[in-house]
Amino acid sequence: MSRPFRFAVQGGPFTDRDALAAHARMLEDLGYQELFTADHLEAVDPFLPLLIAAEHTTMLRMGPLVLNNGFHHPAMLARAAATFDALTGGRLVLGLGTGYMRAEHDATGIALQTAGARVDRLGETLGAVRTLLDTGSCRVHGEFHDLAIDQIVRPVQPSVPFLIGGHGRRIITTVAAPFADIFQFTGLTHDPATGVPAPGGFARADVRCRRDWLRAAAGERFDTIELSALVQATRIGADAPAERDAIAERLGSPPDVIDETPFALVGTEDDVVEKLLALREDLGISHVVVRDPRGFAPIVDRLSGT
Repeated sequence: MSRPFRFAVQGGPFTDRDALAAHARMLEDLGYQELFTADHLEAVDPFLPLLIAAEHTTMLRMGPLVLNNGFHHPAMLARAAATFDALTGGRLVLGLGTGYMRAEHDATGIALQTAGARVDRLGETLGAVRTLLDTGSCRVHGEFHDLAIDQIVRPVQPSVPFLIGGHGRRIITTVAAPFADIFQFTGLTHDPATGVPAPGGFARADVRCRRDWLRAAAGERFDTIELSALVQATRIGADAPAERDAIAERLGSPPDVIDETPFALVGTEDDVVEKLLALREDLGISHVVVRDPRGFAPIVDRLSGT
């Protein structure tokens, strides 16, 4: 049985209190269920602005999409997450990823580890944070962390949901499979030297392959994991099909890939509704994160909860 569609937004006016409050209220009124920040050095703190959003909404869930694990110690992260969840009445969705931007690490003096080490560290972090949030204590004597914590502040939610984003096979099979409540396909690959992202996994066959990796690794747990897409481009309306080629050029993907990928939703309302229904049937994607909440609102109105 297919999961009902849920829609979320990444982005907002996060440095203006009044504008952020209005933005959050608008999202809730339009039927979006989540608001996400990002975790980049040049951006705002991934948690603090969302407290303003929570003050001015009642149901909207929120969190970082996704935290750069290299910047966060698991004990401090668990404390921040639990505090945020308590202050928002249990509305945190905790997004985590390995991190990838070399320039950010160079600027902070925090070494960017190899891809394999970043995946291993993320798995160790997730295990520790899961235990801390669920029980309030943990003992970890691992490759990256040595923790002996007896008590931290507790969240409101019995189990804070983890959203894990990624593209590589190891993060999918060794990290997302055991820990993700939501797994987000990104469609992005990263230059190993710089970490700069590129649309290397936009083809639907690439996404299907990663879905199959996750299903094989997660086993029975796969049925509990919600599958998500972080959409890189949306354009809805009667004139949208004429812009397909320009969007394809901007994203660096052939137009026929743009037509099939979950990472670009371009066309009339009927076109996009039909495409999302087909993507859910084929790939299981039911959680959709966009960056143009007003432009995408007609799709939310038609599909949310169905």
